[in-house]
Amino acid sequence: MKSSISIKTKLYAMLIVGWAAIFNLQTAFAYPIYAQQAYENPREPNGRIVCANCHLAQKPVNFESPKAVLPDQVFETVVNIPYDLKAKQILGNGQKGALNVGAVMILPEGFKLAPKEKLDSALKNKVKGLYITPYSPSKDNILVIGPISGDKYQDITFPLIAPNPETNPKTSFIKYPIYVGANRGRGQVYPTGEKTNNNVLTAELTGKIQDIVASEKGDQNIEILSNTGTSKTQIIPKGLELIVTKGQTVQKDQPLTNNPNVGGFGQVETEIVLQSPGRIIGFLLFCLSTILTQTFFVLKKKQFEKVQAIELKKN
Repeated sequence: MKSSISIKTKLYAMLIVGWAAIFNLQTAFAYPIYAQQAYENPREPNGRIVCANCHLAQKPVNFESPKAVLPDQVFETVVNIPYDLKAKQILGNGQKGALNVGAVMILPEGFKLAPKEKLDSALKNKVKGLYITPYSPSKDNILVIGPISGDKYQDITFPLIAPNPETNPKTSFIKYPIYVGANRGRGQVYPTGEKTNNNVLTAELTGKIQDIVASEKGDQNIEILSNTGTSKTQIIPKGLELIVTKGQTVQKDQPLTNNPNVGGFGQVETEIVLQSPGRIIGFLLFCLSTILTQTFFVLKKKQFEKVQAIELKKN
């Protein structure tokens, strides 16, 4: 797995960030395209999904899936991304906006996104407006989606199709793991390593706040004078709320702003069984034979009791 980011990828990511800053595209931040460009596999050897590298806050995520499926069966899974719909996040331009969501699903090899022609009308309605794509051409068992509106899609349905071991020798009738990760809101770190404006800003030195000046762009400049006479001016980006005042003494690394992050990332895993139809038929036959055996045993017992009753009367 390629865990490091190439120069080409860095340039690509910086281009996206710059483009978004110019055109105010809030949806260009924080989402699967970064992971797809930087990582060959989104799940690291330690089990962590790489989205956690940029979305530092931990949040819950729920996942619903069948316990078992048959070969070539189309089935649905649902990723639930809960958060307060009234929450607003700081966008790249400092404005407040609604949260977007995204998700990645890592399926066993052979499982993949179900073709549209195999979906029934109910399932088609559930995935209408959703654009789910494979992680890469070589990994169609890993699916990603986002960014999409969190107000509309707190529940994201993934229509899947199970493999057939008879035609796919790489699969077997066994139990498989499924890994799911989902984020809501923007991250705190760009893939280039730079921090976003979705972070708490802290004082870079110990001293007294000499002045706080607002710029025409909406930023705020805080001038801090240390006891040794060193002066430092820190720029507070637009959108962050100051929690300090002029004349206040601050310590190094003391928060100067509130925590603007209202989003985060969470991951969960479950298991699914690829069940053999032959096993199910065999199990049903076993159950039927057991029921018939018990029934005949009861009937035979009743018959024996009647014979005993007649013999007792004769005696």
